[in-house]
Amino acid sequence: MSQEIIILFSIIIIVIFLFALEVFPVDKIAFFIMVSLLLAGFISPEEAISGFSSPATITVLALMIIAIGLENNGVIDWLANGMKKLKGLPLLLMVPVFMFIAGSISAFINTTAVVLVFVKIIDELSDKYDIPESKLLLPISFAGIIGGSCTLMGTSTNLIVNAVAIERGVERFSFFEFTWLGVIFLVITIVTVSILIGFLPRKRKSDISTDYDLDEFITKGIINKNSRLIGKNINEIFGSEAEDIEVIRLKRKGIVNDHPGKYTTMKEGDQLLLRCSIEQLIKLKDSGDIVIIKNSDKKSDELFEGNPDILEDDIQLVEILMLPNSPLIGKSIKTVGWYDLHGASPLAIRKRRNLRNPGRRIFDKQSDDIELRVGDRLLVEVTNSDLLELQKMDDITILKQHHDINITTRYKRNISLGILLLVIGLSAFSIFPILKSALIGCFLMIFLKCIDLGKIYSQVNWQIIFLLAGMIPLGVAMANTGADQWISENLLKLFDNKSNFMVIGLLFLVTMFLSGFISNNATAIIIAPIAITIAASLNQDPKPFILAVLFASNFSFFTPVGYQTNTIIYGMGIYRFRHFFLIGGILSIVLWITASFLLSGQL
Repeated sequence: MSQEIIILFSIIIIVIFLFALEVFPVDKIAFFIMVSLLLAGFISPEEAISGFSSPATITVLALMIIAIGLENNGVIDWLANGMKKLKGLPLLLMVPVFMFIAGSISAFINTTAVVLVFVKIIDELSDKYDIPESKLLLPISFAGIIGGSCTLMGTSTNLIVNAVAIERGVERFSFFEFTWLGVIFLVITIVTVSILIGFLPRKRKSDISTDYDLDEFITKGIINKNSRLIGKNINEIFGSEAEDIEVIRLKRKGIVNDHPGKYTTMKEGDQLLLRCSIEQLIKLKDSGDIVIIKNSDKKSDELFEGNPDILEDDIQLVEILMLPNSPLIGKSIKTVGWYDLHGASPLAIRKRRNLRNPGRRIFDKQSDDIELRVGDRLLVEVTNSDLLELQKMDDITILKQHHDINITTRYKRNISLGILLLVIGLSAFSIFPILKSALIGCFLMIFLKCIDLGKIYSQVNWQIIFLLAGMIPLGVAMANTGADQWISENLLKLFDNKSNFMVIGLLFLVTMFLSGFISNNATAIIIAPIAITIAASLNQDPKPFILAVLFASNFSFFTPVGYQTNTIIYGMGIYRFRHFFLIGGILSIVLWITASFLLSGQL
């Protein structure tokens, strides 16, 4: 082994640990890869930035834009809303039906977007009909992953593997070339998971106060005419009890102050929005200085009869899930302000679980150094009127869907769906390559005003784009240093006198294991060139080897960190690591044996 190969392997090992431990965001890791390879002299400057012009990167970007248009114009909601009609099915039938529909849609539309829509629908069904969401969310995530592997455009991993194959002189895959395999895997997944749902928890209805350790109340009050608080400032009134009570908002003569200072003086008729403990709430009511108003209380009308200046709308607590590219990512609960949240006020952050954070961690407003990351949940208080604006924010999703917003027209929805079908048709019938078809779809989305450029810039998951652009030079470096050849030569010694079933099986197993801890895209970029080299050394058709990498990279079931949808589901706090390890582990073993048999049979 040469010194260059040793250094390159060291970089790869560091990258794997960075991905697994989530020390930095994936885009920062991508830049680390590019700069490290460049400084080590393994790639030229032109090769370092070649990932930005790679057909795989551009195709993924184009398909993301199409997916944004589909989501914004209600296509995904329209496709998934029919699921509500299945509320009467018994659970044993509901699980496979939900999985089949989610997997089918994910074959053509971004898996993460599909799963997020299903999360909202399942949450609504759970609230209204007591359907256990814990029995559905993990199966739907698994089905979405499998469905995405069924077609060339189903997931970015498929596009990356196809691009690597083309660069290595292998004939490109057609749109539906490996769909028959994906359908078999989807059926096996549905059957296996449906049998194992008994191991999933039956979670009780979520209690947001328990989830966030809240022992406080949000209440409204009015400074009455004879109040002893008139003329005193907030610090004089509540200063010694700052930890137990907080003035969130003050409304005076129609003017709202969302950040009343501690030296703000109280006047008769001031309307206060307060957060306080149960003990403080009792004290306030007993003092008589503030008239406590419930949401349904009529005292406000009696006190201000004929005065159009009424109290705020009803306050409710809402959970927001952080998605990639959200403008809130990197901000702390202290720095997320009223403007950022369209009038909502943050109360607490619930950090999602990962390898560095295996337990539930709750941080309130005193934890000003805790930053929001992808998959975290932010608890906010918001009025009914402001909730409508909050729901329009890009790159977040509200886990509790309180209102339906009609943000599009049926015409745009139909046009967007037609564009998707056109892209599929152009690629499926080999009229154009997938890249050309996707670019045509992007142009039509923009030209027909199904999406504007501002939405594209704000909603595209640029982290994935930079990840691809940063990882692709790693494959170039492996070829330049001879690392891929060295790996294949040593693997050939291991494979000597082994059957095709054993060779494919070992390649599939190694790839699937790696994808459980790092990005499936990163796994594919690292392993795909090695698989092609092994096939060439064995004088075998490379496509079964490439398909082994393609499917195994996608099959991130036994941990919640390898695939984004699993990370989101895990972050909701319903499942523990053991649920993924048990059910995902059994599913992985079944799929590994099946795939090894099917793919080796093609050699």
